[in-house]
Amino acid sequence: MTLAMSLGACSKGGSTPASPAPGGSGSSGAAASEISMWTHNAGNKDELAAIQTIVDDFNGSQAQYKVKLQAFPQESYNQSVTAAASAKKLPCLLDIDQPNVANWAWAGYLAPITGMDDTLSKYLPSTVAKYNGKTYAYGYYDVSLTWVTRKSILDEFGIRVPTIEQPWKADEFMAALKKVKDSGKYANAADIATGWTGEWWPYGFSPLLQSFGGDLINRTDYKTADGVLNGDKAVAWATWFQNLAKDGYIAKKSGSDPSQDFMNGKSAFLWNGSWTAVPVREKFSDVVFAPPVDFGNGGKVGGGSWTWGQSAQCSNPEAAAAYLKFASADKYVALVAQKTNNIPTTDEAAKLVPGFEPGGVNDVFRQYSKKFTVMRPETPGYPYIATAFEKTAKDILNGADPKTSLDALVKDINTNQQQYS
Repeated sequence: MTLAMSLGACSKGGSTPASPAPGGSGSSGAAASEISMWTHNAGNKDELAAIQTIVDDFNGSQAQYKVKLQAFPQESYNQSVTAAASAKKLPCLLDIDQPNVANWAWAGYLAPITGMDDTLSKYLPSTVAKYNGKTYAYGYYDVSLTWVTRKSILDEFGIRVPTIEQPWKADEFMAALKKVKDSGKYANAADIATGWTGEWWPYGFSPLLQSFGGDLINRTDYKTADGVLNGDKAVAWATWFQNLAKDGYIAKKSGSDPSQDFMNGKSAFLWNGSWTAVPVREKFSDVVFAPPVDFGNGGKVGGGSWTWGQSAQCSNPEAAAAYLKFASADKYVALVAQKTNNIPTTDEAAKLVPGFEPGGVNDVFRQYSKKFTVMRPETPGYPYIATAFEKTAKDILNGADPKTSLDALVKDINTNQQQYS
């Protein structure tokens, strides 16, 4: 699985988008029971096949409704949805990247999911997307961030193997990086994928900010970022982040494939996601997937991936609700998680996916997700926050004053959030 997904843990699509068709309505007669469902998976044949299986099973399980699946490339998917929303031609069902759910709910694109509280209470919290106390979408899987290294590297430099109960502390981690850097054996002691763009920056780096004790916004009311994004703890994070590059521990702009660079011996530590597990394990027999470093406020990882919901424009909400309930079964969670090699959202599904069962080689990622996840802020302003944070973090990494930069970022975020009050 490639990252560059919206951290939604899916590969990017590459085919030509199909012509959007209104999914909520149908013509007279038998066609009236047909509803459309849109997905971003046109370029991801394994996940698309899994979703098609669920659709086929639903269609074959009863005669009242029929779901028709339509796939778009990921690169154009969000634009297709927003254009359809403006034209009042949204499908009844659609997948949504979790960070966009609050914005789309606020904009009136989505209808709340009701009657599924018992089922969704068994899902990982990071796979259930909420806004203003209501559930708008659920997902089959999540991914987790991890520090990737090798046991042989840790042994060579006398570095402790961390555990979920005893992760590395800040001083211990920085001492480890210094040992590696001073050895001169690696181009960079660590690679944190600074060459990537877009959602990776808030997804990958705001958990580090949160571990310092800061955050992207005050989550009590989501009205302001004052204090949490420009206070002493946030400035400490920004200073540390800048010094990683200034002191030669990381590259200001990494290569386009940090996992491959790690496997080629260019770095000793890799801050990346559970999607790296398959290729790295194929290369090394002693790989270590370490938990997030505790920089003072506990280890943190990002949460939230692609989810499924119902549009507010659906003319047959009963059909959409029936599908969502049917499709939430553990066996379908297991099917999609296995096809994408991602963390299954339920305990029962995890038992069905080789490697993610309790004690399996990938169970560590599920435990990290359970213990360390902080959701990206569930506010309609998140898309703006994400873009603004990326720009500011890049400026800081390239030498801009941390406090001044964060103060300006907070001012911009606060101004943007006013429209959602």
